[in-house]
Amino acid sequence: MSEATPILQFGTSRFLLAHADLFVSEALEAGKALGKIAIVQTTGNAQSAARIAALGNPDGYPVRIRGLKNGVAVDAERRGMAVAFGLNANQDWQTVREIASVAKVIISNTGDKGYELDSDDSVELTDDFARIPKSFPAKLCLLLLERWQLHPDSEISIFPCELIPRNGDRLKDIIRGLADSWQLPAGFTFYLTEKCRFANSLVDRIVSEPIEPVGAVAEPYAIWAVENQAGLTLPCVHPHLVLTDDLDHYENLKLYLLNLGHSYLAERWLVDARAKDETVREAMADLELRADLEAVWHEEVLPLFAADGLGTDAKTYVDDVRERFLNPYLAHRLADIAGNHDEKKRRRIAPVIAWAEKLGLNLPQTRLRAAMATIKQ
Repeated sequence: MSEATPILQFGTSRFLLAHADLFVSEALEAGKALGKIAIVQTTGNAQSAARIAALGNPDGYPVRIRGLKNGVAVDAERRGMAVAFGLNANQDWQTVREIASVAKVIISNTGDKGYELDSDDSVELTDDFARIPKSFPAKLCLLLLERWQLHPDSEISIFPCELIPRNGDRLKDIIRGLADSWQLPAGFTFYLTEKCRFANSLVDRIVSEPIEPVGAVAEPYAIWAVENQAGLTLPCVHPHLVLTDDLDHYENLKLYLLNLGHSYLAERWLVDARAKDETVREAMADLELRADLEAVWHEEVLPLFAADGLGTDAKTYVDDVRERFLNPYLAHRLADIAGNHDEKKRRRIAPVIAWAEKLGLNLPQTRLRAAMATIKQ
């Protein structure tokens, strides 16, 4: 089983199914992927459990690509065929351990709170690898520790896909912190540093709706930007998987133009008490609201990119984002975007205000500052 699944994935999100997993599926058809994926459910979420149960279908799962590409409508269905099977961490921990001990790649997307630790996860876990940690970082630490004990020279590449800046560095620091707090052997710390490649990466694709019990509706646009580093093993070779020496460029464009644009629309949805099921496309049809969003982009954000010599790239990206927001097919609900709203504003809006101050630009940024003012203390 483990030999057939060189890729181990934590997280059952429809995003990964329509992004990284679909990339691997398409690469498999071209003979350019490591192999198939074993997906692990780490939460008690009922929807995740339903996806795990359905992932055993040999016919794969549907991903419907709907949207605009260079002004032309796209509406096509693809089959995700890269997932070999699904596992539940609480029920299939032994199998997860077996796969993790020999896998070449680990992928994760564990949500906004996925890196949080649990006080119940203590060094006692290392006395018996059969015990199941509660948090994702503790699970990963324990799996890597057992792998080091079994195969001390084996290399592995880890691709966090959580929407956190420098996500690979962040996850590595958390695992290192656990190793230090648990007083694990120095050899394991060396293993984490020299044999485990934690990749900083940026994922970008709007996946708006589930197809039950497993599958998704997604836009045509997709990119997976991965920061290059020596010894990194990619899960596949794909036109939309980009190795780059300047990941910050991709992260800043997405975070401060697309994600910030989403959060601004969500802010207005909340503050103005707009329609419960309003979508991004419907919000863009409101000419006054759209004009405000355009003003945020052109008056409060784009001048920062221009000041750093990236004005042309940023303007082109905004044009792409506008087409994506106007997608007539995707029902991307603002209620979904508004989840964990205050924390998203801290990540997406506050740094833009700080950036302007650092550059000494006289940008009032009134709309962005108004959005920050509503954060609950």
